[in-house]
Parts: sequence; structure tokens; C-alpha cells
Amino acid sequence: MEYTSSGNPADKKTPDRLFALPPGSAAFGGPMIEALDFVKKKSLLDPKLWALFVQQFRLGGVDDIDYGWRGEYWGKMVRGACITYGYNRDAALYRQIEATVRDLLTTEDRFGRISTYSITSEFHGWDVWCRKYVMLGLEYFLEICDDRNLSYMALAAIKKQADYLIAKTGCREVGKINITYTSEWWEGLNASSVLEPVVKLYALTGDEKYLEYANKIVACGGMRSFDMFKAALEGKTAPYEMPVTKAYEMMSNFEGIIELYRVTGNEDLKTMALNFAELVQKTDITVIGSAGTTHELFDHSAVRQFNPAFRGIMQETCVTVTWMKFCLQLLRLTGDAKYADRIEISAYNALLGAVNFNENPYEGEVFAFDSYSPLLSSVRGLAVGGYKTLAGTSKHWGCCVAIGAAGTGLFPRYAVMKNSRGIAVNFYIGGSVKTDFAELDVRTSYPYGDTVTITADPKTDEAFGMFLRIPSWSASAEIYINGVKTAFGVENGYAAIVRKWQKCDIITLKLDMRTRVVHAADIDPDADKNSANHVALLKGPLVLARDEAMGHDLETPLSIIEKDGFAAEKETANIPPARLTTCIETKTGPIKVCDYASCGQDWRNGKRMTAWIISGE
Repeated sequence: MEYTSSGNPADKKTPDRLFALPPGSAAFGGPMIEALDFVKKKSLLDPKLWALFVQQFRLGGVDDIDYGWRGEYWGKMVRGACITYGYNRDAALYRQIEATVRDLLTTEDRFGRISTYSITSEFHGWDVWCRKYVMLGLEYFLEICDDRNLSYMALAAIKKQADYLIAKTGCREVGKINITYTSEWWEGLNASSVLEPVVKLYALTGDEKYLEYANKIVACGGMRSFDMFKAALEGKTAPYEMPVTKAYEMMSNFEGIIELYRVTGNEDLKTMALNFAELVQKTDITVIGSAGTTHELFDHSAVRQFNPAFRGIMQETCVTVTWMKFCLQLLRLTGDAKYADRIEISAYNALLGAVNFNENPYEGEVFAFDSYSPLLSSVRGLAVGGYKTLAGTSKHWGCCVAIGAAGTGLFPRYAVMKNSRGIAVNFYIGGSVKTDFAELDVRTSYPYGDTVTITADPKTDEAFGMFLRIPSWSASAEIYINGVKTAFGVENGYAAIVRKWQKCDIITLKLDMRTRVVHAADIDPDADKNSANHVALLKGPLVLARDEAMGHDLETPLSIIEKDGFAAEKETANIPPARLTTCIETKTGPIKVCDYASCGQDWRNGKRMTAWIISGE
């Protein structure tokens, strides 16, 4: 069977507006590809690591001891590996994915379960959450699998997993456990997120029992004491105001809501997802594109992000990547470029900053990702999120380390997509792209420069559209075709240029990359003095930060010279290892700042960094 990028049969009708290109359609360069290759080398191509993940299932009951989440690592990593393969079609990576899938399938018990919990301990802790990831990992594999027999085996395993859950759990049914009571954690919010793979299974099989089960999960409300789906439909309750505020798990549930909308067309479900996304963006997304300024919780981060009272771990990489994935779902569904804007900010700041390029050790081990992203005068590498000992070894792993590859794979995989009228360019990355409409050669230093040049080689004599995202932060944008300035209309945040294209037509896009000054007091007029006296500097999608390793005194207030909301600046030569350095004028002289992702990368030196700068105004 042929599958689409969403895991649905290729002939399945979908309400989506944007669609992925076939795997291997693009070859890019730049920092995000450096991150992808680093993660692939350090994690995805390590057969010993994959064997350890599968061993957690083979040993049996390894999560009984602490009701843990060791069973999530395999599925998270496979999902990230499959998304990465969708970008680069790396043959060695495919062989590794196929090998670990075959290995995992041998761990199925006599009840059809693939679980790290024993029968006596099941439906506690993170059991259903871990089974969710087994199902998702196998479903993502189905999208790339080129072995028909293995596809049938994987699909059969997913069905057994789901059938077991249906037999044992539900919503207010005699003899069954409510899905929200299958975990002591977070009022069952984690277990309820099994909604996503269940709906994807219905899309794959058309078996109504899976749709019925999905509807029961929604009917249970996502939490024991509160119906968060109903609240999202009403659109009045912010996520941080709900009884349970675990950010990552809550967003995972709404990914399932979007999948359910795709197969049912129920407009209430779409409204739920759209409302929830806007509430998260308004109340909890920070300048670097993550959330949770107290641990991993929705906590009204939009106004707490410049409050210096809390200096602990914040902005979990799991939250960053799940926000990116959720925005991708909405980008595909609506075709609205604002979701691409949000993904890009997360990618170039919170995600890229979390990639452990320096291979800093944590408790003697090196992981590909940092788990938490600081905002105010703190250091990186404070902890490994979801840190667990892998059974049968002394090696450890973490949830954020496992999820990161989905983010580094997602960004280039969906940089260019297609719609019914042509090509949609979401993210400007230098390289080449092949589509049914045209081959594109993209030359740019973006996001560190303001100009993108695209040379088109059309594959059709018919007119088609080039839809170029105009970022919402860009106060102006200019487009030239073959050197001639060209007027354009904007559709859903994209410059829409529909014409008969000629070979070697050159499109040049120029964006406004002046540095914007964001004042904490403008975000929260009620902020106390210690919070309100902060500013952030944003250059394009990049947050500019200060780093003690560059000789900065983070505690001395600065009075930034600005006009009409833009900082006075002059470009300077980059200071390695920063990717972008710029000179900002202040009343006491110029200061150098660099891109947030480059700051604090040597955890061992104990140097602090800050995205929010104390203002002396």
C-alpha cells in the first residue's frame, strides 16, 4: 500500500491545504542540516542504542519498578528517524530503522502487547503513553516501508496493541477502565494522548471500532476532573488555567484532535485545535518559541518569561518539538503561513540552541540534545529531561534526547511543500528542491542575511504558483523577478506569484531584517519592576542574546538606542562560535550580541547567557 506523509492511504481524501513532497526531494545546507547530520550520527545510526531500546521490551516489566517511561524512547526515536529519512532518503538510516522494527516485533507477548509493563502493573504510570509511542513509531515506519510483508506485520502489531486497549479501557463502560484512570500522573492526560495513533490506525484500516474508541477517548475529556476538549471548543480557558498544565502531553492530545478532524470532517474538532493553538501562542509561547518557564508546565509563560524569580529548569525540548509538530499539523491543515512563522522561531532558537554540538557531558555521558532552554541569566545543560537508566545496562537516556530528531528532521522535510496550485516555500534554506512543477535552486544566507534568491527550472508549460512565505515580523518585503521589481498579492501569509515560468527565471526576495526591540512592559503592563525592566532583541526569526563567555556583564542595565521600535546597530564580523554577531548601540557605547542558539554552548565553563536584557531606561 502507498502511504502519504500523514500516514493515510494515498487515495484517502483529506482536508489539508499543503502537502509534503516525496521523500528525498530536497538537498539543503546550513545550520539546521548540520544539526540533522549531527543527530543522525550521534543517535539515529547507532545500532547498539537501538538494541538497548528494544531490550527494554524484551526484558519485560522494566517500568514496573518506578512506573516509568522507558517504553517511550523507541517510538520517539523511530518517529524522528522516519521524518529524517523523509528528508534525505539515507539508505543506511533506512536499514537501521527497518532492522529495529523487525527487532521490536519479536518482543510481542502472548497477549499481543508490546509493553515495558507487566500484566500485573499495566495501566499505571506511563504504560499507555509508552504504548502510544510504540504504535506511532510503527505508523511512521509504514510511511517509508518498502517491504510489503513487513508493512503487514507492522500493521498487525499496531492493531493488536489497539485491540488490547479497546478490550480493557474506554470511557464510563462497565468492566473497563476509564482512559483517564490508566495513569496516576496528570489526571490521565498522558494516557489520553493515545488518541493520535488510534485515529491514524482508523485512517489506515477503515475499521470503525478504532474510530469509536477514539471518540470515547475524546468523550473522557483528556483529564479526570476537567473536559479540556470542551474548553478548547469554547476557546475561553487558557491552557495554564486548566487543572492539569503539563504542556507536552496536552499538545499531544490536540495533535490527535487534528487527526480525528481529518477522518471525520467534524468542524468542532477543527475549532478545538485552532482555538487551543491560539491560546497557547497568546499566553505561553516565549520569544524563543517554547513554553513552560517553570519546569515543563504551561504557566502563562508569555508574561513570566522575563520574571527573574525562577531560575530552575524551563522550556523543555519536548515542549519545543511538540509545539513545532502541532504547528506543522495546522500548517498542513490550513495553509496559513503564521504556523510556519512559529515553527521557524522555535527551530532557530529553542531547538537549534538545544543541539549539543560541543558534546558536553552530563554525568559522564554525552547526549545529542540539551533538555532545557534558559531565558534569564542562566546556563545550559542543567538537567536531562526524563532521565532514566536503561534496564540491563548502566547507560541512561531521556525524553528530550529521544524527541529531538523529530524537530531537526521536520524543519527541512517541510521547508518546501505543494498545494493545488503550485509550490509553497515555508522556510528559506539554501539548496535544491525537486517538485512536479519545477526544480528550484535556492541561494541564501538566511536567517543571518535578508536576501533569498530562487532560480526556477519549470517542468510544465502551464502557469503555476510560487507561494513565498512573508514572515509576519518583516515590516516590508520586496520581490524581483529577473531583476525587475514585481508587485504581488498576499494569500494566507504567502506572496502569491502565478505565471508561466521560464527556464532560469530568478526570483529575489528581500526581507526587513532590522533588529526589533521588544519591551517586557508592552507584553505585560502589570509586570512588577524586576520584570518590566527587560527588553529582547529580535533580528528576523532570531533572538539576539548576551553571553558571559563573550565578556558580557549581564547584570549591568543597558539603555538601547532605538527608533520606531528598531535598535540602532551596525554589522560586525562574527565572533566564533556564534553564527551571527551584531553590534547594538546603547547610551553608554556599543555592545555585541549574538544569536541565541550560539550562546552558552560550552556548558562546562559555567558561563551564563540571557535572552532578556536588563534595560536601564
